[in-house]
Parts: sequence; C-alpha cells; structure tokens
Amino acid sequence: MSDLGDFENYDPDDGPGGGDAGTGADAGSDGTVTGADDAFEEMSVSPVGADRGIGTLSASEGLVISEEADDTCLCAYVTVENRSAIRIGSYLVAAYPDGERLFCRIVALEYAQEFRSDDATEIHARRAMRRGEIDEQDYKFMATLEPVAVLYDDGGGLKRRMADRVPKPETVVRQAADSTEIKTGLKIPGDGVFVGHLSVGGQRVRTAAEPPTIDYRLKDDYAAGDPLVFRHTLVAGGTGSGKTHAAKNVLRQYLADDRRYPVEDGREVAPAVVQFDPQDEYAQMHDDNPGLDADDERRLEREGIAHGGVDDTVAFVPKVGDATYAAAHHGAEQVEFTIPFEMVADDPWLIAGSDLNDNQYGALRFLLSRFFDDHGDGTYRGFMSFLDDPALKEELDESGRVHEATFDAVRRRAYGFGDVFDAEARPITDLVSRFVRPGGLTTVPTYHINDSRATTTVVLAVASLLVDQKLSNDPDYDRIGETPLVLGMDEAHNFLTDADNVQARKVIGKFAEAAKQGRKERLGLFMVTQDPQDIADPIFKQVNTTVVLNLGDEDAIKAVNIPSNLEGKVPYMEKGQMVVYSPDNSEPVELLGLSNCLTRHGD
Repeated sequence: MSDLGDFENYDPDDGPGGGDAGTGADAGSDGTVTGADDAFEEMSVSPVGADRGIGTLSASEGLVISEEADDTCLCAYVTVENRSAIRIGSYLVAAYPDGERLFCRIVALEYAQEFRSDDATEIHARRAMRRGEIDEQDYKFMATLEPVAVLYDDGGGLKRRMADRVPKPETVVRQAADSTEIKTGLKIPGDGVFVGHLSVGGQRVRTAAEPPTIDYRLKDDYAAGDPLVFRHTLVAGGTGSGKTHAAKNVLRQYLADDRRYPVEDGREVAPAVVQFDPQDEYAQMHDDNPGLDADDERRLEREGIAHGGVDDTVAFVPKVGDATYAAAHHGAEQVEFTIPFEMVADDPWLIAGSDLNDNQYGALRFLLSRFFDDHGDGTYRGFMSFLDDPALKEELDESGRVHEATFDAVRRRAYGFGDVFDAEARPITDLVSRFVRPGGLTTVPTYHINDSRATTTVVLAVASLLVDQKLSNDPDYDRIGETPLVLGMDEAHNFLTDADNVQARKVIGKFAEAAKQGRKERLGLFMVTQDPQDIADPIFKQVNTTVVLNLGDEDAIKAVNIPSNLEGKVPYMEKGQMVVYSPDNSEPVELLGLSNCLTRHGD
C-alpha cells in the first residue's frame, strides 16, 4: 500500500484548481464560459483582436495618487503572456481619457491567489511536479507602480509635470517604448555629454527606433542651465568595477572637437582637461582603441559619441629624486617638470605635513616669510640651511617670536622634501601655457614615485596652482584664467580627505571654495574614487553628479547618498553597470556603460 493513498489515482485535471472543477461552469472550444451563474448568460474570455499593452490598472486595493508617497496606491494587473518580460524598475505608461499620460516605474511585483484555495498542499504540489508547468491563470500577477510624472503635449512638444491626477480603473498600461516619451518622463536632456545607455536590471531599455537604445546625457548648455561639468562630478566604484573605463569615456566627451564654453570676453573656448593619474592609465587616451572596428565607429557617430585617441595629449612627468618614468604603454608626448620651492611662499601647508598644529603652522609661515624676504626666490635647500642656523633659533626664542621647541618641531617636519622641490627639470610655473591647453589633455602620472608624501605634495602643489589662478581676480597666468578647465583627480580620497590637521584643513578649504566658485569660473572637479566616504564633506556637498558603479563596502555605499531603491542594487551590479544621481539633470536612473572604451585602455 502506498503512503500516498488515493493520490496515486488522482487526476491532475480534476479537483480544485484543475480544469473546470469548482467553477460550476463548462468551457466551450471558442473560449465562451456558460453556466457559471444565472446572472451571466455568456462571457467571452478570448477578446476579439490583439491585446494592447501588458495589463490594466486595478482598483481592487484602491487607486490613489497622493502628495505623500506612503499614501499612493497604484497597481496594475499583468496578463499571463506578459509576465515573464516584466522587471522591477521597468517604465510603464497609462493614458488619461484626454490624451495626457501617466509615466510610472514598477517598484514591486507580486503573485496573489485568484481563487480561495490553498495551493500549498501535497496534491497541488504533486500535480504541478507531474505537469511540468504552472497554470498562471490561477493567480493574479500584480505590479506596484510609482508615479514619476504626467506627460502632456505643449505646442507640439512633450512636457512633464508632477503626477497630479489619478487615472481611471481598468486603464490599459503599456511598456514605455518611445525614446522621447522616456527621456521626457525621466527629465533626461536630449543633448549633452554622453554617459551611458538607460537600463533596467543590467539590460538596456529598447525602443522601436534606430538606434534602439536610449542615451543618457548630462546637461552641457548654458541655454538649458549651467553645464553640469562645472558643478562637479564624482565617479565611485570598487576595484574591477570599470570606473576608470567609465571615467575615460566621459572625459573623452569633454575633449570632443566641437565642445566649447563661453568665457567672459565673449569667445567660446574648448575646455582643457588636467588629469592626475596615480596608476598611469589616462595618457593612453592619446591612442585609438584597436578593438573598435568600422561598424563600432559608425554606430558611435550615429549616436553623436566622440571616440578615438586625443592627439593633443601630453604626460607631464614630475621629476622626484631618482624615480624614473617608463611609458611604453602609450604614445603621448612626455614632459618632465619640477615643483619650484617658491610656490611654498603662497602655500606654506605644502611642507606642513600632517603633524603640525596651528601654533607650529603659524611659526612656519613666519619663518618662510622671513626666508623669502632675505633670499628672494630661495630654494628648499637654502631654506633648510636657514633653519639650521642656531643664531636664528636663539634670536627668535629670545624675542618671543618663535619658542625654541616650536622652532625644532617646524625644522623636523620640514625635512624630507629634498626630492620634491627644485629638481633638474623645468619648473611647472614656466610650463603653464603647455600644461593648460584648450582642447588638450594633460596627465600627471605619479605611479613611478615611491614616496607617498612626495606624491601628495606634487599633486596638491600643481592642483593648487590651477585652483588659485582660477579663483584669482588678478591671475599671474592668463592661460589658466581664460580657459575652461576640467580638473580630474583619480584616487581623490588620498588628496581630498577630511582630517584634523593643518594641511588637511587648508587643502579642504581651498578645494571647497573652488567647488563653490566653479560654476562662475568655468572650473569643474572630476573626482574618481573607490572610497567616497573619505572625501571631505565640504567638497562632497558641492558635487551635483554622482556616478556609482559596483561598491561592496557598506560605508562607501551609504556615503554616495543615492536613493534607497538604487542603493540596494549597487553591490550586485556587474562591470559597467552604474547608477547616476544628478538631481539637476534627471530622475535617478540605472545605466549601462559602453562595453568598449572609446580610447585605448589597458594592455
């Protein structure tokens, strides 16, 4: 005797949930159901003609659009044949009777029981196991929707406004499949700087147009508001997430032949890009990507995406001690430079290190001022000889200007910069016109420098020169003041970190002011990092566009401050997937970057 008893003889087409059992009705071959109830003479379940859309809005749980998100209730019933194609994050449209449209996004999917029967039984399970397929008509498939905007025609163009009216029950909902409709619904500009293609769950959103993808662009025209490049960008991603690949592709757009920005004298000037490059990867942007074939190039040209190597790429290599730079991996021109010690006169914190307190920093400033008054364009070696004079130490102590203990602390911390300043190369201050070139890319590789303190000093010295000249009302170098500038900084967390010491406070104060004034001065910060939580808050708050690739660290994910519905996707994103949060450009969206780099990248 089998333990299953009568189940061995059970017919899966009989009983609850199978065939016609429990309905009290018979189904004809034409799909007409009769005998269900005396009140219904005949009901067709096979509508004549093709279905429109993927389902209809349901009022079974209420149909509410409210100013309060928690009070909004908007659900759609999805028909059986459409269920496998629906994803959380997909965009849908429901029409109002007067032609306006509600643009919305799927935020939840749920199966609900259609009939009052328990499908969690041995009989139902065995029947499903034997049948090998699921009878989805026994279940409702409900999509919970988030209203994004109401779309309406205005003078022949499509506009958007906040969702301010509720659609009617049983309104047909369809997948959004028109590029203009989707871009308007998400407030994505039609033109601008290309970042990637709109996607849902790692799959590009497709339309019936050519090209079938929907390009995501950053606003880049003063007529439509300030170009977002001058309101600063942060690219965050873990190792292997593709952040350098993505950063190169965006920077390539700022180096497009036709990219221009108006300046104070009325001219339109191409931007200069200066990229600090700790891994020596960006100089490869000089070269074409050999992986792009003719078909790829034609497709990129159709979509208006700048591609190919940037001929005007120069690697400015800092000369530090005995470090040597070898660059067989790119064809860019190389120019050596050194940091002249005279730059410390304006930025004493360059040799303050991370240990000087405020009192010691004040002493350093006094000593530097006296040194440069006595020696004019003095050198670092001359300054250290100056500090080694015991008579100076005694004089300052007796006069009460600098206590001897403070003097000794300053001297100790000023040691160790001999490899940084005044090396046998041209000073960067003599190379400004070559360093900042409209339409040109300058990279500053530091991979060959083994001393992290020397690396930090070089990067901050050059970056500060650019920032100071940009913010100055009377700049020493007109080239910097007159040229729109994108200042890129890879591994930005190493240079713009918040800390309780003099150097960090001076750096953060300088760059925070630069970030605030960037829009007016045509200065854009372009920061790339795997540790966004380490970037100082006064700078981070000025960032308008955040591009987030895969991040595995919870603190890093929290730090980028993206909406919670996208935050949960970040640890699971594959290489090239990204979330873009740019409130002044669009709704928060998920994108898929280009699989090929637009210039050379890697081996």
